[in-house]
Amino acid sequence: MQRKDAENFKSNLNCNLFSCKTVYDARTDVSRLKCSNRFKVCLVVSGAGIHRVLDQEIPCAKGDICIIPPNVPNEYFLSLQNDDLTVRQLEFDITDWFSGDVLLKDNPKYCYGVLNNNHIIAYATLNSHMQDRIYSLYDYIELEIKEQNQGWYNLISGYLTNLFITIARYINSAIKSVFPISVKEWEIVSATINIIKERYGDCNITLESIASGFFISKSTLSRTFKKATGMIFSDYLRSVRIKSVCKLLIQSELSVKEIAEKCGFCDMNTFHKVFNSILGMTPKEYRQSILPAEIKARKERAESTKLKAILGNISENLQCGKAKAVIELVKKAIDEGLTPEQILNDGLLAGMHIIGEKFKNSEIYIPEVLVAARAMNQGAGILKSQFSAINTKKKGKVCIGTVQGDIHDIGKNLVKMLMEAKGLEVIDLGTDVPPEVFVNEAIKHNCRVICCSALLTTTMEAMAKVVSIAKQAGVYGKIKIIIGGGPISNDFCKQIGADFYAADAATAADAAVSFCESQKNG
Repeated sequence: MQRKDAENFKSNLNCNLFSCKTVYDARTDVSRLKCSNRFKVCLVVSGAGIHRVLDQEIPCAKGDICIIPPNVPNEYFLSLQNDDLTVRQLEFDITDWFSGDVLLKDNPKYCYGVLNNNHIIAYATLNSHMQDRIYSLYDYIELEIKEQNQGWYNLISGYLTNLFITIARYINSAIKSVFPISVKEWEIVSATINIIKERYGDCNITLESIASGFFISKSTLSRTFKKATGMIFSDYLRSVRIKSVCKLLIQSELSVKEIAEKCGFCDMNTFHKVFNSILGMTPKEYRQSILPAEIKARKERAESTKLKAILGNISENLQCGKAKAVIELVKKAIDEGLTPEQILNDGLLAGMHIIGEKFKNSEIYIPEVLVAARAMNQGAGILKSQFSAINTKKKGKVCIGTVQGDIHDIGKNLVKMLMEAKGLEVIDLGTDVPPEVFVNEAIKHNCRVICCSALLTTTMEAMAKVVSIAKQAGVYGKIKIIIGGGPISNDFCKQIGADFYAADAATAADAAVSFCESQKNG
């Protein structure tokens, strides 16, 4: 099987878990039930409720399983508002996975015997052993859909075969509900429903015209349709048309007359009477009552999408180091009414967070991080120039510097940028910083962490002096000391009594956040 074909098979097989939210209303007609053109295997995994299939109300509970062929209107409902009903559903096109006699409706082997004895659906209550077995098959299928490893198609086909055979053996002796119509009768009704859904806009469609297409009498189709759906043919057709009218009243700017004609109502007087009898108002009143809320919701969705796109563009351009684009986008975000907090957190810092993760995973290197950090600083500068204060709650204070005798600052600046991106307030002491300055400044600014950087082996001992002075000042343990740099190791960290060795900038930033939050909570 070619890869393209395999993807098509994968997209035509869904395994999902859904919780029912709608409380059952016995007045719901068949035209408002969900209808799929694929096979569905539904297993109730928790709770209880009502499974409405055509005109049948079937009480359902944990362990109930239902095999539903294509084009059978059905839906799961809650019995009461506070009830719980969760269903695990497998949906697929049977022709993608089965072959031969299994696909022939008139053959005893159709669907491996699940749908026999003239049942249009198969329904049973499983014991605990069978529930576990069926649930495991769902798990295997879902895993293969997700991972798509070599041979996944053949495995899924085997699992589906196993599933149907297992259910068939059990259902044969545990059928829960039998519908009062035969499979052949249902095929006529199903075809009628499809014709109505496809041609509801044709005002010439009638019970008689459809019946003649099946070479049966008008009375036979009428009787069979009512037997299967619980509805009179004309009521069902009218319901489908009115449902389409309501949709167009909300979603289009067509006149009421244009909509009525488009939905198969040629007589406007009849249309208005039917609409008013079902909705209790005129089409114009319906549009006026629904449209403002719909337009408002539509505008809010569009506005939200637009603003998210701006923030996403800020993040993406920042990651690419495009400072000019970031500046313009930040200005645009301000003009669109986004708050400084939104722009900073969901735009600038979101981009720097991704940069930090990529650097941590060695996907990018120091030059890319510095370019991104420069873009972030320029974007933040626009925010500061527009607003007197950005009320972002800092996670804690940190002081950082390169130890005495060392003037290298690339690593130190990188750590600073990543710490700021994670919401820390950073006091930058610069380079060639004496040990006592680290401790004194940390105490002065109420910092929770001291970060010492060194690139030269000859300056490593300055870090040991920082630890010693912190002990003398009585803040050792209260203020955490993080060390890092080219010649530094975890063994050296333990040797001098520092709290943490950071092998890279991202690790240092994560550790600083952790120390600040733990001390805050402690």
